Amino acid sequence: MALIKSISGIRGTIGGKPNDNLTPVDIVKFAAAYGTWLAQQSNNKKIVIGRDGRISGEMVSNLVISTLVGLGFDIIDLGLSTTPTVEMAVKFEKAAGGIILTASHNPKEWNALKLLNDKGEFISGEEGNRILQTAEKEDFEFAKVDKLGTVTRDESLLKKHIDAVLAYELVDAALVKKQHFKVVVDAVNSTGAIAVPALLKAMGVTDIIVLNEEVTGHFAHNPEPLPEHLTDLSNAVVKHKAHLGIAVDPDVDRLCFVCEDGSMFGEEYTLVAVADYVLGKRKGNTVSNMSSTKALKELTIKHGGAYHPSMVGEVNVVNRMKEVNAVIGGEGNGGIIVPDLHYGRDALIGIALFLTHLAESKKSIKQLRNTYPDYFISKNKIELTKGTDVKKIFDHIKELYKNQPINSEDGLKIEFDNDWVHLRTSNTEPIIRIYAESDFESKADNIAKKLIQDIGRLM
Repeated sequence: MALIKSISGIRGTIGGKPNDNLTPVDIVKFAAAYGTWLAQQSNNKKIVIGRDGRISGEMVSNLVISTLVGLGFDIIDLGLSTTPTVEMAVKFEKAAGGIILTASHNPKEWNALKLLNDKGEFISGEEGNRILQTAEKEDFEFAKVDKLGTVTRDESLLKKHIDAVLAYELVDAALVKKQHFKVVVDAVNSTGAIAVPALLKAMGVTDIIVLNEEVTGHFAHNPEPLPEHLTDLSNAVVKHKAHLGIAVDPDVDRLCFVCEDGSMFGEEYTLVAVADYVLGKRKGNTVSNMSSTKALKELTIKHGGAYHPSMVGEVNVVNRMKEVNAVIGGEGNGGIIVPDLHYGRDALIGIALFLTHLAESKKSIKQLRNTYPDYFISKNKIELTKGTDVKKIFDHIKELYKNQPINSEDGLKIEFDNDWVHLRTSNTEPIIRIYAESDFESKADNIAKKLIQDIGRLM
């Protein structure tokens, strides 16, 4: 089991011993450290809290809220919510910050505290380190009894989020309504079951079939929206003769689609398709992380813009987007970031823009997918045991492939003519990720297998 502290938050498995896992002791310490840091930033005492549908969600939420009330903060509790909704709620409520209680795509035994600043954006690595130091020293002071904070439950913020999506200039709900789309949604037993149908109905989509719609946290399958986990969705799209299928992860910041014939649109192509639509309306630059498909770069150049890669991690993508004034960006895992709505991955704005694009194209989703190049990314991982010296392994790999172009800004990205492989440690799991892209699936798999063998020998 594990406790991971990174730019993606404080993440760990529930149960076990403090400092090794995400126990109640750890949750209280990190929540208190975050509250202490916020108090140093301003006199604003308002914090937004929301959670996904995980089994441990209510327990973790109660601990976090009680700790922050004990520090004198006034809590706006969204209850069951989505990551992008909490991010937008921080701005709506002019709060000092927010915490999203979700371990995103991780299995049910995991949970996490994702920490936001007053803009509703993830805190920086430097700010995160300060919070970790405060937690380590237990350097916090709680409020006296007459200075305790309050808790207000507010479940209206999802509607405000959806209203903001519908009001977005490039979303055309009226056009989508005219298409009479039939949609199957895989909500993976979390808050997507609440948010996605609500958005679709608001856009005039009435023929909706929801799989795994009970919000229990007992995920019907591995919650990461990868093809091997979406066979039921694929079968349901064909069975119900639906126009498309939609899958989200437990906190609704990742998004992928299934075509009408049950084939995968490809999570890498979620961002490509949405960027194609946006760039067709607005000229500008794009950003994705180094592990994302090169199709976005090619598409951006075709539309007259400039593409810029970033390190993996939403904070890094957002920072690069701000640097280059990108009009659209995100990650190849189906994370869409629309900066003039908010700087966060948001499946709801992604769905709205994609459906508008699909409606405007007058194509089926399969026909739309066929307008984009076919590149294949082989996604693999190697489990790390405690004490593995990843730096030493990467140094050896760098020497082994010294004759190839190598970018070491974020792990190692090695170029092979028109192909590439990216090796990096995960921000969210004790693993090395190995992603390789090529124009043929077998080539991508072979590149990845070769690197896995190299790493295996070194380990």
